[in-house]
Amino acid sequence: MDSKTVEATDKPHAVCIPYPVQSHIKAMLKFAKLLHCKGFHITFINTEFNHQRFLKSRGPKSLDGLPDFQFKTIPDGLPPSDTNATQDVDALSESIMENLLAPFSDILVKLNTATSNNLPVTCIIADGFLPFTHIAARELGIPIVLLFTVSACSLMGFMQFPRLRDKGLTPLKDESYLTNGYLDTVLDWIPRMRDIRLRDLPSSVRTTDPNDPVFKVTIEVVERAPAAAGIVVHSFDALEQEVLNALSSMLPHVYAIGPQQLLLNHSPNDPLKSTGYSLWKEETECLNWLISKAPNSVIYVNFGSITVMTPQQLVEFGWGLANSKFMFLWIIRPDLVVGDSSILPPELLEETKGRGLIASWCPQEEVLNHSSIGGFLTHCGWNSTMESLCAGVPMLCCPFYVDQQTNCKYACNEWGIGMEIDNGAKRGEVEKIVRELMEGNNGKKMKKKVMEWKKLAEEATGPHGSSSINLDKLVNEVLLSKG
Repeated sequence: MDSKTVEATDKPHAVCIPYPVQSHIKAMLKFAKLLHCKGFHITFINTEFNHQRFLKSRGPKSLDGLPDFQFKTIPDGLPPSDTNATQDVDALSESIMENLLAPFSDILVKLNTATSNNLPVTCIIADGFLPFTHIAARELGIPIVLLFTVSACSLMGFMQFPRLRDKGLTPLKDESYLTNGYLDTVLDWIPRMRDIRLRDLPSSVRTTDPNDPVFKVTIEVVERAPAAAGIVVHSFDALEQEVLNALSSMLPHVYAIGPQQLLLNHSPNDPLKSTGYSLWKEETECLNWLISKAPNSVIYVNFGSITVMTPQQLVEFGWGLANSKFMFLWIIRPDLVVGDSSILPPELLEETKGRGLIASWCPQEEVLNHSSIGGFLTHCGWNSTMESLCAGVPMLCCPFYVDQQTNCKYACNEWGIGMEIDNGAKRGEVEKIVRELMEGNNGKKMKKKVMEWKKLAEEATGPHGSSSINLDKLVNEVLLSKG
């Protein structure tokens, strides 16, 4: 059966549940929209905390959905916290392990109770980092597909955690291992990954605590993943072919399906187009500011939705941008600076008056696709990396944690679309590398390379491209399979 013409009488019903942070929700919601375009009934599950944040940022009607695309909520088990800030990731990881299985299972049981309003759940699309979903799926006999909202190379890095632990390479013996050169240990046994050092793997390898919540979740994720009916990676074949091939020998039915937005652009008359992805209110005024700027003249700065930095780091980046003399658009979230308000010195604001704009959040994909943007100073989260590649914008990669180190390594060393800058860089280093990005030879080479990758991404998401074919294969081979 052609996956594009699913009959209404046997409409499949996918329950989609993301890891409850901004970037994972965004990627899962885009994937849910792609399945909806293929004829699936969708139930999308947010935590109550994030559901309220959506309503606050986008308006009380923003999650009304459609008759065949509904939103449900479950409690996250955490105490109340600031609704304008990302929850603590360690606390969230612990709560995921302990508190989410029961309410998630309850929703599945209710959805599966046959009524005239209910279609039985035919599959679960779970974020790969929610291992409890396997238990719920098994209890109810529902097939589960895992969506990993990370790169294939990062996923391969995560897959090594049990072996790294068994070899005694992680957790680290003590804090001194962070600075004594130990992280430069080369790991030559990881399939299809070249010149990878311990420091290039997802940052949980740097923990000194065997009970670190993120580390423990990762181990469970890796151990449970092979039991899934299929694995989706938000990437495309041409970008990570070797690593995807290696993952296919370790995991069942691996499909590279991305970049998601380019696939959605091919979906005609998306009735959910107005359903946005942001937990913060987006300031669209910055788009008006960009209109008057020359092509490729502005550097865009955004460290993502989870990163936190010290006031000193903020100031050094600020003066580096100021001294570069380039125009910049800088997103400073209300919770970007830990233990302090994100306020720049008055003399810095005076120095950059007229050529710098600061906003608390923005529609990033629209910004990156604006002709005035010439470069992106980024934390190198995977959504941001893919969005920059799709927009043809070269990057300054400033990783902080989770998968950002691996993305940075590949963006700079394999794909040629980025230059690395340390998150503790001083203003002089920031100024120098910003100038190199915006007007230097390396910047020009990266611009040429990122435009080549942009073209390949567009080909992958065309009607006969690899990602479009992989999406159809996932639907027909796994999600609609009666086997």
